[in-house]
Order: sequence, then C-alpha cells, then structure tokens
Amino acid sequence: MILRAIGRPVLGLLDYLGEVASLGGQVFESLLYGRKRWRQLLAQIVEIGFNSQPVVIITGAFVGAVLAAQGLFQLKDMGMESMGGAMVSVGMLRELGPSLTAIMLAGRVGASMSAEIGTMKVTEQVDALRSMSVNPIDYLVTPRFMAMIISVPLLITEAAAFGIMASWLIGTKAFGVSDAWWSHHTQIHTDMSDIYISLIKGFVFGILIVLISCHQGLKASHGAVGVGKGATNAMVFSALAILVINFFLTMLLNIFFPVGVL
Repeated sequence: MILRAIGRPVLGLLDYLGEVASLGGQVFESLLYGRKRWRQLLAQIVEIGFNSQPVVIITGAFVGAVLAAQGLFQLKDMGMESMGGAMVSVGMLRELGPSLTAIMLAGRVGASMSAEIGTMKVTEQVDALRSMSVNPIDYLVTPRFMAMIISVPLLITEAAAFGIMASWLIGTKAFGVSDAWWSHHTQIHTDMSDIYISLIKGFVFGILIVLISCHQGLKASHGAVGVGKGATNAMVFSALAILVINFFLTMLLNIFFPVGVL
C-alpha cells in the first residue's frame, strides 16, 4: 500500500514530464520544418517583452534597493559599505534578476498563455485549425516559444540593470557611501561571466515557462473550470520548475563561471 501510494504520484510526474518533453520535441520540429508565422511572433514579442517591462522594472528596482539596504546595514558594522555595489551587482545578475523576473513572467505571461490557448481548446478552435490544415503547434506554440526565448533574457538584463541603479541610489544617497568607491568596486567585481550566467538562465527559464504554460492550455477541458485550473497550474508549475532548475543551474554554471573573490 505504501509503495502504491508513493508510486502513483511518481508515475504521474513522469507522465507529465513526458508530455511536456513531447511538446518540446514538436516545437523543435516546428522550428526546423514548420511554417514561420512572423506576424504572430511580433505580436507575442510585444505582449511578452514590451508589455512586461513595467512589472520587470519595478521588480528589479525594488529588489536591488532592498538588497542594497539590507546588505549595507550589515556591512556598515564592518566598515565595508563600499562593497555593497559589488554584492548587489553579482546577486542581481547571477540569482535574483533571473529567478524573480522569470517568476513574475510566469504569473503574468504564463497564466495568460494557458488561459488563451485553453479557451481555444475548450471552444474547439484548436480543432478548427486542424480542420483547415493548420498545425496548432506552428500557429499557437512556436511563435510564443520564439518570442519568449528572445524576450526573457532581455527582460532579465533590464531588471538587473535597474536593480543595480536603484542600489547605487540607496548606497550613495541614503547611506552616504562614496560614489567613486561604490562604482569602483561594482566595476572590478562584475565581469562577463555574471552576464553569461544571467542570459543562460533567462534562456532556460523562458523555455520552461512557455512549454509548461502552452501544455496546460492544450490539455484544458471541462469548460471555464478547466481553463481556470490550467492557468493556475501554469503559474504554479512554472514557478516551481524555475526554482528547482535554478538550483541545478547555479551549481553547474558556477563551475564554469566562478564568481570573483570580493
């Protein structure tokens, strides 16, 4: 009984992962051989990238400001206030910028993707596409996939940049740290490896969000209840996947791109 109780959720998880991986394979095939729908791609770039900027900017700026303030309260006792800029820069690029931006996008964009595709599924619009010889993956998923992997790394870079700028304001204006020392330590302890990690994580997180969200939409059923459940699952599953994969990416990428010694 215990093995059966444990085995059923494990099998369910493996089945779910297989379905998401299968969707990923279909998207990859569509990218190679499917019809490119540039109008849908541009529309999704606007929706995912451009329209997400206010959320990303606010998130990045206040996370950077809070990180700087909390760090400076601790560093002040050790007389190391000028290191606050380096701490925020590395933290925003390597960890907080990618993970928090991706989680915000999972809530804003992922749930929207799932609800939109799920509505089309339960109202039989997806079947109508097939009846007109239109591949639903080409039309619905691939443009969102391409738009996501283009937009997410750029949004993460934007969030990190505003977080670093906000931390500079807090450090130099609120805590009175020398502007020259703050900028000096930020520059010498931030290098291209931090940016590489940020972009790689953004690329991976974007793939996770779009595959999980579109999968929830394509499997929606039972009318409005199923659409709402799919949208909720898209946000929750995407956020959990981001947090779990972020740990493994951090362990792996820091082997290839070790952080500088402060």
